[in-house]
Amino acid sequence: MDRAENYAEKYLSHLLDGDRLGCSSLAKAYLETNHSFIDLYEEVFKQSLYKVGILWEQNKISVATEHIATAVTEGILNEFFAQIIPSEKYNKKIVLACVENERHQVGIRMVADVFEMNGWDSYFLGAGIPVNELVKYIHEISPDLLAISFSVYFNARNFFEMIWKVQADFPKLKILVGGQAIKYVKDEINKEFNNVVLIPDLYFLERFIKSLKTSIPT
Repeated sequence: MDRAENYAEKYLSHLLDGDRLGCSSLAKAYLETNHSFIDLYEEVFKQSLYKVGILWEQNKISVATEHIATAVTEGILNEFFAQIIPSEKYNKKIVLACVENERHQVGIRMVADVFEMNGWDSYFLGAGIPVNELVKYIHEISPDLLAISFSVYFNARNFFEMIWKVQADFPKLKILVGGQAIKYVKDEINKEFNNVVLIPDLYFLERFIKSLKTSIPT
């Protein structure tokens, strides 16, 4: 087992115990020797939460335990937020939201943080935003990008409707999509939509953001 896997296993154990202090201490210990927040998010938080999801699907843990794991991780993201903000801002904006009726928002929150790390202003709307309200908000702040998280396959219809409705009003707005359920619909996405980018992980996202500095005027 490599170092990241070892931390992920320990973090998962703390999550299942509802031990926020243990999770927080472990995350800080990880950063003492590996200063990459993206590594922490991708290799420890993401991997652990995916396993929590699998345990819940197999009825090996309760809904309450799954919710606690999510809440603990979001709390730790809040602890680190001040540390990830760079001194130099990029003067660009992104709106981030989950598919309507979804409640899994930790992944898209980490995406928001990666944009913040790169000097963007992220407007994280979280879970449960109705698509009509999302469209209104985009009109209000005129973001440079939109990101949508799609985690549950049964919400595929809502996911596609959200993109159709946004693109009806904003055909030139680039939309980033990611989440556990994307793998089931990626061929349909590529067939149905233009100006939509699939984000498989935070490493890809980091490279994508850096590439935008040469393609989006400041």
